[in-house]
Amino acid sequence: MVEVLFASYVFQIPELVVLFQRHLLDILEKVAVDDVLVILSVANMCEKACIRLLTKCIEIVVKSDLDIISLEKAIPLEIVKKIMDMRLNLGFTTPESVGYPDKHVKRVLRALDSDDVELVRMLLTEAQNVTLDDAYALHYAVAYCDSKTTGELLDIGLADVNHRNPRGYTVLHVAAMRRDPKIIVSLLTKGARPSDLTFDGRNALQISKRLTKAIDYYRCTEEGAVSPKDRLCIEILEQAERRDPLLGEASVSLAKAGDDLRMKLLYLENRVGLAKLLFPMEAKVAMDIAQVDGTLEFTLGVSSNISTGKKRSTVDLNEAPFRIKEEHLARIRALSKTVELGKRFFPRCSEVLNKIMDDDDLNELAFLANATSEERLLKRKRYMELQDVLGKAFTKDKEELDKSTAISSSSSSTPRRRDTQHAC
Repeated sequence: MVEVLFASYVFQIPELVVLFQRHLLDILEKVAVDDVLVILSVANMCEKACIRLLTKCIEIVVKSDLDIISLEKAIPLEIVKKIMDMRLNLGFTTPESVGYPDKHVKRVLRALDSDDVELVRMLLTEAQNVTLDDAYALHYAVAYCDSKTTGELLDIGLADVNHRNPRGYTVLHVAAMRRDPKIIVSLLTKGARPSDLTFDGRNALQISKRLTKAIDYYRCTEEGAVSPKDRLCIEILEQAERRDPLLGEASVSLAKAGDDLRMKLLYLENRVGLAKLLFPMEAKVAMDIAQVDGTLEFTLGVSSNISTGKKRSTVDLNEAPFRIKEEHLARIRALSKTVELGKRFFPRCSEVLNKIMDDDDLNELAFLANATSEERLLKRKRYMELQDVLGKAFTKDKEELDKSTAISSSSSSTPRRRDTQHAC
């Protein structure tokens, strides 16, 4: 409805502007206060055409428990000042609480705006009477910062992931509003409780569902296409509530590998590579949290020729003799964590991968002599299907490798410029 109102204003259809403004005024008292900020922002952009709607939104926000930080992030500063002045005049707040609660808190939040977690550490050391929980720093990072910054803040280990802000929201509640699957999984792996309720009785899953459009949730996604983030967040939270991480081996193939680390590496590389092809969004979330990019990839192909002077980015598992090194173990740990995260939060995807990785059809092809003509036809068809999937994966990987090689060669001859933009 808000989108239609703004579109009507942009295309100068006053009749529709009046109609939808009236509809919004009728339901405004029942709208969640966080959504009122969105309506307020749109009404402000519509200027005089929506002055009644703007005035009503401001009245609701003045009486709400929204803090100055939330207001500054959502609406223009002149309206924020007007709201704070009205609160002061009506006695809803005191002059001391109009601004930020503490100068040290303000510095911590500004450091997060700059994605500088090391500066946050320093500020906490200097101001010993201020903690991350006092500043609601994790709430702030989850709401407004890049997922990488949020992950680094979580890794400090000084914040309570189940801490509530003055409005009664835990960090997971805020993440459900943000609808970033990587942040939600990061919090759950750190011990965030999906069962915790807000003061009005909602949990993270209910918050996420309320913010997701039905068309996005029920939209069919083709195999290999990116899943909608909103739906992915709901699936993650649903799985977390079931508390069924599907413990045990990832699949039959990994169990058969036993203590053979070379076979485990081969299996994990193939499984994660297939996941990237079939479920790109889910795989990226799990791989980022497991920090797979910080390890060396192991392949069956020929490594880069050292005589060319190029930096080697992969390790060949066909090298003889094969010796277990720390880099092998680091890769196994990262890939294993990726698989475990997939089992815990994306069981639907894990089940598909299990069926492919444990398929015995390729082994049975060796015994076609004893099969009927119909069985041979079916098995050859299945073999061709698998060959097609792996062929596409190889082609895609080769294209990406060629592209990255071209970029690295061009960047070596051109000075790199520092990116000064921040994610927040």
